Amino acid sequence: VQLQASGGGWVQAGASLRLSCVASGRTFSSHNTGWFRQAPGKEREFVAAISRGGGTTTYYADSVKGRFTISRDNARNTAYLQMDSLKPEDTAIYYCACDQKSISPSWSRSSYDYWGQGTLVTVSS
Repeated sequence: VQLQASGGGWVQAGASLRLSCVASGRTFSSHNTGWFRQAPGKEREFVAAISRGGGTTTYYADSVKGRFTISRDNARNTAYLQMDSLKPEDTAIYYCACDQKSISPSWSRSSYDYWGQGTLVTVSS
């Protein structure tokens, strides 16, 4: 699976952005999918994850809960991260990732086998 993330940009605090992650291949629906982010000088951290198939299970980091929404469209081989009420501390490179092994979506980077190249989100105050 190859992943291509897009949708990042520069916005002011309080604005919204929607990130997309397009997967190649026909097995996207069988993968749990996650979003992670890495701010300058910090480790890559979990943001959100969604289960394979219908995406009935979702998990969020506490820092984004209530503001971000993860979803998937298997017909388009695409996962989304809707980001509302953005804050300067959301500034980071955002990565999407896929995991075929885990029973449920994981918050752990080590669970994910495939990673996209990242898209930069900058939120100014």
